[in-house]
Amino acid sequence: MLPQQRQALILERIRDSGAVRVSDLAREFDVSEMTVRRDLDLLEERGLLEKVHGGATLLDAGTAFEPSFASKATRNTAEKLHIGRAAAALVSPGQAVALSAGTTTFQVARFLKDVPGLTIVTNSVQVAEELHHNRTGDQTVILTGGVRTPSDALVGPFTVAALRHIHVDIVFLGVHGMDLDAGFTTPNMLEAEANRALIRAGRRLAVVADHSKWGVVGIATMAAIEDAAVLVTDRGLSQDALDPLRERIDDVIVTDPTTLATEVS
Repeated sequence: MLPQQRQALILERIRDSGAVRVSDLAREFDVSEMTVRRDLDLLEERGLLEKVHGGATLLDAGTAFEPSFASKATRNTAEKLHIGRAAAALVSPGQAVALSAGTTTFQVARFLKDVPGLTIVTNSVQVAEELHHNRTGDQTVILTGGVRTPSDALVGPFTVAALRHIHVDIVFLGVHGMDLDAGFTTPNMLEAEANRALIRAGRRLAVVADHSKWGVVGIATMAAIEDAAVLVTDRGLSQDALDPLRERIDDVIVTDPTTLATEVS
């Protein structure tokens, strides 16, 4: 394997997991740890990672960095599962539902697959695959066209055009960040445009976001905080965050990943 190929694979590993260890990379690529350290030195010089003791991590990539679906799927998994279950409980048989892309909306989809008679519109490749292969009810799944992003969303003018004349009962929106001033945000401007079209298609907006999204601001705003009719989150969100959110959102559902309990206010 050429050094350039190995370095590209190292970057792929670090983008997927957020960090790598020298010993793990040396074993995977069957090279010495010294060789791996030289690779990391070169990548750090190019501003692509930050070396730490025993390995390397991603740089703070800022508001425009978009992690992959696989990378996000490993974070706060228990919280997302409970949020998905609570959000799916908002749906009644026979409704038309839309889901944006994201690992939390993916969990919503997992709990929707047994609800009969649904029509589900999504721009998420992962959500569409999950519903297509595992649904048990008489559901219709509509996947928009578009250009695929690192988070497996379909975006661009084809996506927006497909959503222009769609009307659904409820939209489930996954977010990169939520902030009182910036609202619900994403690091991908084209995904923001697609999600705004998705929001316009719905009678009701339900945002699904675990506590780690609080205070995070992506480059593009998809909706203001008060645009959400429902926020489904988890007990990890502080009271200082919950209080102003409850002032702006009608229903705030707080799940507890250590139990099956939910709190609605």
